[in-house]
Amino acid sequence: MSAPTTDTGRTRPLVLRNRAFGTVWLGQVLTQAAVRMFQVGVSWWLVAYAVTSGRGLASGLFMAVSTLPAVTLAPVVARAIARFAHRSLLRTAAGAAGATAAALAVWACASDLPLAAAYAATLALATCQAFFDPCLTTSVPELVDDEDIEAATGFELSTQSLASLGGALLGALIVDRAGVAGLAVGCAAAYLCAAALITTARFRTSPAEDAEAAGEGAEARRTLRQVLADLPFVRKILVCFAAANLFTTAVFVVIPLYTKSVLQGGGGTVALLEASLGAGTLIGSFTGARVPGRPTVVGSVCLGTMAVVLALPGLIAERPVIAGCLAVAGWCVGVIGVRFVALFQRLVPTSDKPAFFAVMQALLGATFPVASLLFGLLGDHLSAQTLCLIQAAGLVPAACALALLRERATTTDTEAADAPAQETRPLADAGGQR
Repeated sequence: MSAPTTDTGRTRPLVLRNRAFGTVWLGQVLTQAAVRMFQVGVSWWLVAYAVTSGRGLASGLFMAVSTLPAVTLAPVVARAIARFAHRSLLRTAAGAAGATAAALAVWACASDLPLAAAYAATLALATCQAFFDPCLTTSVPELVDDEDIEAATGFELSTQSLASLGGALLGALIVDRAGVAGLAVGCAAAYLCAAALITTARFRTSPAEDAEAAGEGAEARRTLRQVLADLPFVRKILVCFAAANLFTTAVFVVIPLYTKSVLQGGGGTVALLEASLGAGTLIGSFTGARVPGRPTVVGSVCLGTMAVVLALPGLIAERPVIAGCLAVAGWCVGVIGVRFVALFQRLVPTSDKPAFFAVMQALLGATFPVASLLFGLLGDHLSAQTLCLIQAAGLVPAACALALLRERATTTDTEAADAPAQETRPLADAGGQR
């Protein structure tokens, strides 16, 4: 009698049949939505309300500051995750972010908010998120059964797009209606709710087993250079995407500048454009595994498509055009994420995955501050439409380089790269269950 019940239970989405994972996942959605809402909202506040000259630099510097902790604190985060109980670390990160947002709300209500306070707040919130996200990824085996790990990973990846979509949609709208004070109140509520949810979740840990595993891992741990030395194909892919990110991530600086100077719009237009990008990414996360072709071919085609759709707003200044183009660009980002994360899961040895994925995020994220500052500075001297054309031109070499990688790969790498798209489906199917 129990076997059928178990089978029936496993047809339900993971977040419904696993209460602990569902609770922590909801906390992740709230924290990621809050940090994205804050970034979009304050970026729009800088461009539309707070800064009269040098808007591009102000917005670019803000976005750069918001991404620095994930890059610079990677070693500190890794040690903290290894040393402290994961539930405590998650709860502390969410609670500290909530306290920061609440303090900012009080300050903004009491007096005019100086620019320095907004920059300091985003630095603090981004620091908390830099601890939260990798800690949650590491905690998955403590929340789900072994057979559910892939589904949980897919859930976590796809819901990042969901949280970003909701946060981006609300950020600029709240600033237009309630200012930075209202934005900070909303962020504080989301963070504190996340901390409360995580407190109620039960993590399955065994201190003795954890200590033994940590000892074995320390003996077998290799440096990133050693890991990448055995994976030349992976190394070249990372270089291609790091170069592409220098131009794709600039879209978060270009959107508010384009809205203000070209479309003459307000917070509602920013919300529309950010939502178009987020919705496209979410759809790409759901459908990426079903796109046929080798990952390198799919990736190069997606980068080429992004170059085309990012160039169109530089030629045609119409709201529906840029919204549609951002949706297509977001879809390409979602497809690339699903296909290449699955590829790396197959290529990277299990013992090397924690270090590899942590540093992969740091490597790809390192281009974000550079792109934000570069395009922010350019935005003060060039039109937003010209910035769109620069983005498009920068993606073309990366797309060509990625398309040529298969010819230079080793035999082992090529065999893995040639694996059918069906092998990546567990990640996407997990998202489809939602």
